[in-house]
Amino acid sequence: MNDSAPAGDAPATNPASPPQPLGLRQRRILGVLMEKARTTPDAYPLSLNGLVTGCNQKSNRHPLMNLQVEQVEEELEKLRAAGIVAEVQGGGRVPKYRHYGYDYLGVKGVEAAIMTELLLRGEQTAGELRTRAGRFEPIADLPTLQGLLDSLMARGLVVALTPPGRGQLFTHNLYLPEELERLRQQARQTQPANGGGDTPSGDRVAGNLAMGNQATSRSANISAAVGREQWDALQEEVNRLRQSVAQLSERLDRLES
Repeated sequence: MNDSAPAGDAPATNPASPPQPLGLRQRRILGVLMEKARTTPDAYPLSLNGLVTGCNQKSNRHPLMNLQVEQVEEELEKLRAAGIVAEVQGGGRVPKYRHYGYDYLGVKGVEAAIMTELLLRGEQTAGELRTRAGRFEPIADLPTLQGLLDSLMARGLVVALTPPGRGQLFTHNLYLPEELERLRQQARQTQPANGGGDTPSGDRVAGNLAMGNQATSRSANISAAVGREQWDALQEEVNRLRQSVAQLSERLDRLES
């Protein structure tokens, strides 16, 4: 696959300091491009329609969004101007888009997987990050992940929203200042006094219910977790099928033009 960018779309340089904050829609677009480059490389770079579908998909996303084509186009122009995204010309007439997120953030490998998950889902516990980022890169254990998080925090890419201990919440540092402060306040209000468990927090409602339902048995929790994983897997398969349909539609458009 030729993934080079045309003149005028130079990649962002490796930052010497934490990168500039991005708006909510820009973070979603960057996260989707970083995700799809790993999970569906045959469909990457993404067409505009494919990118809109990825932004609005129901699995592996928080918050859920319903972006329109025009909104995605507007944010793409801002990301292109910043050197974070580039338009590339594939084999047909449909323009496609690739990311320079690794250069912008100064990450690769497992660190890139962690940042991708945080961009797509927001604040998460270490346990959640290990499971979710593991779909890109295997992470041996929680101490290994903690070492990576410590490195990312030292470089200003990740912040801890709550004190150390079970259920500690981490997120990326690409929020606007007022967004990050609001998240800190929400995290302090929802964090149990005893540190709680390592419960899901990407979905705020599900996380709060899990923390509040202390009477639920361990076996029921395991069954629920398996159910969520199966649901995410089904949603991911549906999204792959949608991407395939979008590609076929583009090919038909090129044949008819």
